Amino acid sequence: MSLMFEPLRKYAQFSGRARRSEYWLFALFTFGVGVAISILRLIISGPQSLESGNFDALGLVSLAFSLATFIPSLAVGFRRLHDTDRSAWWILIALIPLIGVIVLLVFYILPGTTGPNKYGPDPKQTIKDAAETFA
Repeated sequence: MSLMFEPLRKYAQFSGRARRSEYWLFALFTFGVGVAISILRLIISGPQSLESGNFDALGLVSLAFSLATFIPSLAVGFRRLHDTDRSAWWILIALIPLIGVIVLLVFYILPGTTGPNKYGPDPKQTIKDAAETFA
């Protein structure tokens, strides 16, 4: 559960590495909150609330949530790419319609490099080392 909110604790930390679980739990959290806000808007204000140009209180909540999670989402994406030993510049591949997003998703799904790489120590190994210290 703590990994879900790790990107918020590392709000604008673009260096280092992020485990797959950290990335995907945060992605699931942001997606879930976005869906919940949209459903509430539909229930309270009806389908016209989701049309462009219509803005209500829940629209402001949705905008505030999107703005609050934009930087952490970008940062955890950078760190996830670093974990696969790729430059954060690879995030720009998402600008290529469809193919770019698929390639980026594959990068996010792939396991990270084992052991340290040029972006830092293996986040899985760091957890194992801490567990051995307290064992």
